[in-house]
This record gives sequence, C-alpha cells and structure tokens, in this order.
Amino acid sequence: MSLPKLSRRSRILLILAAVIILALLLGARLLDTYVNWLWFGEVHAREVFSTVVLTRIVLFFAIGILVGGTLALTLWVAYRSRPVFVPVSGTDDPLSRYRSAIVGRIRLFGIGLPVITGLIAGASGEGDWQRVQLFLHGTSFGQTDPEFGKDIGFYAFSLPFYQWLLGWLFVATTISFIAALISHYLFGGIRLAGRGGQLAGPARVQLAVTAGIFVLLKAIEYFFDRYNLLFSDRNPLFDGATYTDLNAVLPAKLILLCISAICAVAFFAGAFLRNIQLPAIALVLLILSGVLVGAAWPAVLEQFSVKPNANQKEALSISRNMAATKDAFGLNNVQYEDYSGTGQASAAQISADTTTVPNIRLLDPNVLAPTFTQRVGRENFYGFPQKLDIDRYDVNGKTQDYIVAAREINTANLTGNQTNWINKHTFYTHGNGFVAAPANTIDRAVSNANSDGGYPIAAISDTQNPTGKGLDPANPNAPGIFVSQPRVYYGELTNDYAIVGGQAAEYDSATSSNYHYDGAGGVPIDNWFNRLAFAAKYGERNILFSDAISNGSKIMYNRDPRDRVQKVAPWLTVDGDPYPAVVDGKIEWIVDGYTTLNNYPYAQQTQLGEATEDSLTGVARQANSSINYIRNSVKATVDAFDGTVTLYSVDDKDPVLKAWESVFPGTVQPSSQISPDLRAHFRYPEDLFKVQRELLARYHVSDPQEFYTTNTFWNVPQDPTQEGGTNLDAAGLANQPGYYVLAEAPGEANPTFQLTSSLTALQRQYLAAWMSVSSDPKDYGTIRVLRLPTTAAGNSQVDGPVQVQNKFQSDSRFAQERTLFSNQSVTVIFGNLITLPLEGGFLYVEPVYIQQRNQNSYPQLARVLVSYGSKIGFASTLGDALKQVFGDGANQAATSPTQPTTSPPSTPSSTAPTTPTTPSAPAGGTGDNPALDKAVADIQAAISQLRAAQQSGNFAAQGEALAALDAAAKEYDAAQASAPPTTSSVPGR
Repeated sequence: MSLPKLSRRSRILLILAAVIILALLLGARLLDTYVNWLWFGEVHAREVFSTVVLTRIVLFFAIGILVGGTLALTLWVAYRSRPVFVPVSGTDDPLSRYRSAIVGRIRLFGIGLPVITGLIAGASGEGDWQRVQLFLHGTSFGQTDPEFGKDIGFYAFSLPFYQWLLGWLFVATTISFIAALISHYLFGGIRLAGRGGQLAGPARVQLAVTAGIFVLLKAIEYFFDRYNLLFSDRNPLFDGATYTDLNAVLPAKLILLCISAICAVAFFAGAFLRNIQLPAIALVLLILSGVLVGAAWPAVLEQFSVKPNANQKEALSISRNMAATKDAFGLNNVQYEDYSGTGQASAAQISADTTTVPNIRLLDPNVLAPTFTQRVGRENFYGFPQKLDIDRYDVNGKTQDYIVAAREINTANLTGNQTNWINKHTFYTHGNGFVAAPANTIDRAVSNANSDGGYPIAAISDTQNPTGKGLDPANPNAPGIFVSQPRVYYGELTNDYAIVGGQAAEYDSATSSNYHYDGAGGVPIDNWFNRLAFAAKYGERNILFSDAISNGSKIMYNRDPRDRVQKVAPWLTVDGDPYPAVVDGKIEWIVDGYTTLNNYPYAQQTQLGEATEDSLTGVARQANSSINYIRNSVKATVDAFDGTVTLYSVDDKDPVLKAWESVFPGTVQPSSQISPDLRAHFRYPEDLFKVQRELLARYHVSDPQEFYTTNTFWNVPQDPTQEGGTNLDAAGLANQPGYYVLAEAPGEANPTFQLTSSLTALQRQYLAAWMSVSSDPKDYGTIRVLRLPTTAAGNSQVDGPVQVQNKFQSDSRFAQERTLFSNQSVTVIFGNLITLPLEGGFLYVEPVYIQQRNQNSYPQLARVLVSYGSKIGFASTLGDALKQVFGDGANQAATSPTQPTTSPPSTPSSTAPTTPTTPSAPAGGTGDNPALDKAVADIQAAISQLRAAQQSGNFAAQGEALAALDAAAKEYDAAQASAPPTTSSVPGR
C-alpha cells in the first residue's frame, strides 16, 4: 500500500503554505536581528554582535550536521542492508503497510527526518556559544589543583567543552541506535515471530557497532569523571573531593574505564563474529561493575569508615576547600583585627571626633525616593528610581557622602493628553538634572506629626542651575556639583523608546520646550526602510506616517544602563544596582560587571540569587545560578546623554577576563584609561560584597577541625527594620543589606567611603564581627573584619542588630511619643540601622521616618535612635540623641539641621504638604516701637520672597528666604520682649 499521489496544484499550495509559515516563524527573528544589528552599531560594538551571531550559526550547523548526519547515515545503512525478501504474516500485516509507505517515500523519510532532527539539535546547541569560545581562547591561571596537578584553566575552559561535546556524541549515538532498531524492525531485519525471534546479520552488525561506540564513549566519560570529583557535593558541609571520593570513587572510575573499554571491544567483536552472547555478557558485566564498584563500595566506605571518623578523614579535603574558596572569591587578603566591642566612650571623645560622628548618615536611600519626587521632581513626568544611591563628592573643599539620583523622564506618570503618541515618544523624551543631598543632615527637626521639616537639603544641577548651587544652606549661592550636560536620555526609568532629533521639538525645562537633540545617541530613522522596520518592531503605524520624523531623526531604545552593558558584554554578570555619578561634568551611570565560573576545583558552590537577596527594594535581582568563582573585573559606564557604553578593566590579572578579551578584542579598555575623576566615584559593588559576606561567615575559620564543628561560624543578620524583623521565629525574612558609610575605618586616621555589615554568632543574635570594604582609590577592595571575642558571655556580649532594634522599640521614650508614632494617620518607617565602630565599642544609628497615610505624602525624618553599649538615645536630632547617651557636649560633633525647629500650626492637617508651608506675617506694629515695625516689615518681605520661590520651584531661593525669615523672626521676638504685650504671633514657629 502506498500513499496517494499529490497533484501539481496541491504540491504548489503546500509549498506556498510552507513558505508562509517559515516566513512567519523567521520574520520576527530576522527583524529582531536587524534591529539589534543597528543598536550594536550605535554603541560601536558590532564586532560583539557579529562574533556571537557567527559562533551561534557555526554551532547550529555543526551540531545539526553531527546529529542529523549521523541519523542519515544510520538510516541509509539500515535501508541498504535490509533483507531482500521479508515474509508477510498476512494481508493485514501492519508492518507491510508501513514498509510500503516508507519505501514509496524513501527520500521524504531518509532526508526529512535527519533534517528535522538536525534542526532541533542545532537550535538546542547553538546557545552554548560561550562554552565554545572560552575553550578556544582559554588562558592559564598559573595555579594547579591539589589532586591532579592540572592548571585551573583546564577546569575552567577545557573540561566544560569536552563534557559538552561528549554529551552531543551520546545524543547522536543514542538517536542512531534507536533509529537503527526501528528501521531494521520495519524492514524485517529484526523479527519477533517464533521462539526467541530472529536477528539478521546486517542488523546485528549495525546495532552492535553502535552500542560499542556508546560504551566506548562511556569509557571516555569515566576518564573525565575523575576530574569532576573535584566538584563533588557528597558532603553537605563543603564542596570538593571527599575522603570517599578520593579513596573509593576515583579508583572505581579507573576500573570502570577499563571495563568499559573491554566491553566496547566485546561489542565490536560480537558484531563480526556472529555471536551476540559476547556483547550480552559484556553488558551484564558493565552494569554489575557499575553497581558494585561504582556505588556499593563507596557507600560502604562512607558508612563504616568515614562517618565515624569524619573530622580526621575529611581534614585534608576541608583544608583544600577552604584554600580554594578563599582564592576563588577573593578572600585571601582579609585583614582581621581583634576588637572588644565593649569600649566606653566619653562625651569629650565623641565631641572631639572629626571623622565618624560628623559624617553619620541619617538619610536612607531606600526610603526617600517619594520625598525626592515630590520636592525636587517638579513636573509630573519626572521621577526617580525606587532606590536612590549614595556616593561621595568633594564640594567646596569638603568631602562627604550624598544621596544622589538622576532626575529621569518617567513616561508611566504621564496623564491625559500627555499620553498620546507624539507627546510620549517625541516630546517628553528625557530627564533633566542630577540631584544631591548631604546624607548627614536635614533642613529642620520635627516636633510632631504636622511639623514641616525632616527633609533632605537637595540641590539639583540642571539646565537652569548647572552649578548645583543651593547644596550648602549656609552659603546658598556657593556652587555645588557642576554638570555641563544635565539631560538624561538613558536611565533606570527609561524603558520605552524615544524619537529625537530632526524637526521634532522636545520638552527641556519649564522655560524651554523647543530643544532639539544634538548628541551621538540613537539609531537613524530618517530612511523609509528603518521606519518600516521599527514600525513592525513596535507595531506602531505612527512611526511610518508621523511628520515628527524627518531628516536627522533618531530612535533611542534599550535605554536602561544595566541592559545596555549586558548586551555589549553578554559574558558578564551585571550588578543589580547601577548608580549615577558626575564625571568630568557629565552624568555617567556606573555599572559593575562580574566574571564568574561554576567549575573552580574544590571551591564552594554558592547560589548567586540567594546570596545577594536582602531587604532592599528597587534593585535588580540576580538569577539563582550556581557559581564558585567571581571577580569584579569590569567597571562599565553609560553616558546618560548619548548612551555610550565603555568597559574598563579593573582586574587585569583575571584569567577569565583575559579569555573574554581574546574573544572580543578591543571591547574592554585597560585600567590605565580610567580617569582619576571616574576612579574617585567607584564603589565596591553590593552583590559581590553580599556573596563574600555570606562566605566569610564560614571561611574566616582557618582550622579544618574547627570548620568541621561549625561552632565558630557566623550568620548574616536579618534586617530588623523590615516588617516582623524583630521576630526571631519568623520565616522568610530577608537579610540586612550592607550600608555605604563615610567613616573612619579600623586603623585609619581619615574617613573612608566603605561598605559595611554586621555579622552575628551562629543562630544567635549577639554581635560576632563587623565587616567593611573600602571604596577609596588608595586601598580599594581592602576587606577589614573586626572580630569580637568568641568566649564573650553575659554583660561582655555586644548586642546585634535585632537586639538593638528590640531595645529601641521597647524604650519608654519611644512609647511616650504616642502623638507622633501611634497616630492612625501616620505610617512609621524605620530607616537603615547602621553599625559603626567607635572608641572600642559599636555605635548603632537608625533614622525613623513618618509619612502621612495619603497618596500625596512622602517620608520625613522625625527621630533618630542611637545605641552605644547599654544606653539608648532617642531625639529629634542626632546631636540630642548622642547627648542622651554620652552626656553634655557629645552633640557638638554631630551635624545639626540647617534651620531651627518650627512649631506646627494650631490646626492639624492630614495631608503632608508637597512644598514647605509658608507662614503668615504677624500683625503690624503700633508705631510706638520702630524696631517692632521694622521686624514686621522684614517678616512680610521674607514671606513674600519665600512664596515666590516656592511657586517657581527655586530651592536655592527658598533657602535664602527661610534664612531671612528666621533672622526677621528673631528680631521680632527681641523687639516684642521690650514692648507691651500684643496678641500678634508668628505662626509656624
């Protein structure tokens, strides 16, 4: 029986249908490829694109030919060696019908099946281009493993490729064996009828040879399995070859290798000796040896020899794991210092401190984004990321840390007519300005829930105020952070495309709505082919027909800095928190990039996603991939104006980076190209810090016996400021994040910008260690650990973060502030709980924010909590809180609010103002007191000045007006004291 013949018309229709389906399937991919090709040209990284695409194409065809070609050869041999005559069991024999159908369409099956199989295999394997490129360009580490003496580069670059290639050979062999089995059965070479069935000679030869090849590949796999033992996870305490692996599994692999080779010879011999008993015996031998030698013997040794003496038996493996882990994660040069943690600082010592106390950070970047948006964002379409950033700047000769952010365009906040296509994509195209606020102070202290104060002193460097004046309240006209190009086209909130240049005018500021982009960013869209391509890409016909697109127009897409770096350097793992910095007058996004491996022998496997998970919001989360090697080898910058991506090497010795530089020559700039201004803004990356902190909690131990007992391990504490964070029995609570601070590092005389974290004892809440990593250029990356006594007990133990938070919240003064914190219209937000070493002890500082419960409100700093030893301070300013803890005079070193505290209006309001409330002037004088009359006139003038400044959004002028108002109010109080009583008052004071 044969398949019906198709007419010529039917064949033509089928071909047309196949072409249409293929076009639909490939069209979107070809369009994406073209759009990506244009984008890589914009960032001058087309060689990256071409290298990746070419490698994937070669892999696609290589694997497709390997698998599909092997299958085609198998089918051809089976067809050519089929029996000439095949008995038919009857007229209804199903095999006969299938056989006739296949023979009638032999080319369809003989060519179609291998092609389809090859296409599937090629599509599955082309994604492993990184493994192949690392094999081709791998370098030496200059270090060898302790067991086989092979260079680490073999494990990092060569072994993964050999295993990958072996895996595809197994796939090809398995598919071939199955295809040969089915083919010979259909063609009659294998018959199940009769006692024991029948196996034709050609079928026996082909199946035995194929099985022999499979077993031979298994022997090769056993050879490479020996090296894989160095990544063993047999022992839950550590990774690497255990005593059982070295003394039972390793010899077993060699034995199984020899047995597999012998069995392969037996299969080959059986194929030509017409004896299937020999291969059968070989197969049984292989299975039994695998069970007895490969599984049973290691299990017996583990159970009866290793476990009863594990601390001695595993000492060698633990020491190897400790050394490899410290090397793979950059923990070899940690500076440990014993620290009592129980020092008693005096008020005189605190007041004399000039490094740590004046720089104590009160502003929490994870809390204040709404405050920045309302007070500095101005227009509704400007916004800030959910998490702000911290960096240090030298302003007017003084270096301190600032809360910083780029004021970006946020098209999600457009409303009404702003959301039409023209406005969204051609008019509201970019942000404007770099915002900075001193991290250690606020404008005014808060007295109650309706007080106007507790806000950052933020200044914005934008097109109207490029010098950033207003950052210093004492001198509002002094320049702040100068930005020569404040326009932000690329940022964390810019997740949609924008069309710029040409004739289309763009919104630039409140006084300018006719800006035309003249930068290098964007892809030309002033030709019809590109317009058609992007119209299809975004499904937007306006791109084709809009007159806003003209000669010189460009389209900007892929505008997120992190995404841009990831596309330019697909071999990097990118940090989750890019941050903006002003470098040589330009706003640059700085993005940290990591080179990682998961096959560094003996190093501990770490889940990247779990290790970097903490209570921070507004940061990109890492995929939970397993790694056992990481280096922050690359710092990338993305220009906020033109999107230029530049990669800089910051670890020229990293062998993994060297390999990728060989794959993509010229894409990474040497460290010598980093300008001093850029280097001054490098921060130690948070994700790397979290991974190292997680491992340092165990790998600070140097003795294998002590490591095995785990009793001196540490824990990363849970964040006590999160919801339920003080509940020790709660599940699923996130870790406390690391905090950037400007403070005196242990053993240093000057303040350094550093990333810090507390560490507690294993499953206990008291403090065990304090960790910091320097971000200063002179000692960047230096890890310092203050180690508290392990035998501390009772009163000599130092409270950890959770214990301190419990003390804060149970303090009587905190409970007494019911009108502030128990008000149902107010939400209490606990800011970052920072731990600072100070005079032999630890100072804990936590800002407490309040926020009205309505959509227009935003957080304001209400109180500051301080703990040192057994004492607690709780006040509206840091200075007063320190005074409560250390005594009179301790407040002198703290940075005070820049303006005096004001009392609230007599009528409470449930809505927090979006701009500072403007007080009203007192009644006019009687004429009997000229000083009083002058003071009233000055107050009225200052109020008028303040109102005008608020309406224009000029924060520098607001600062000047508030200073004038305060001076006039003091004059009024002095004049009123010398005059008869009056009913006039100064509201808001």
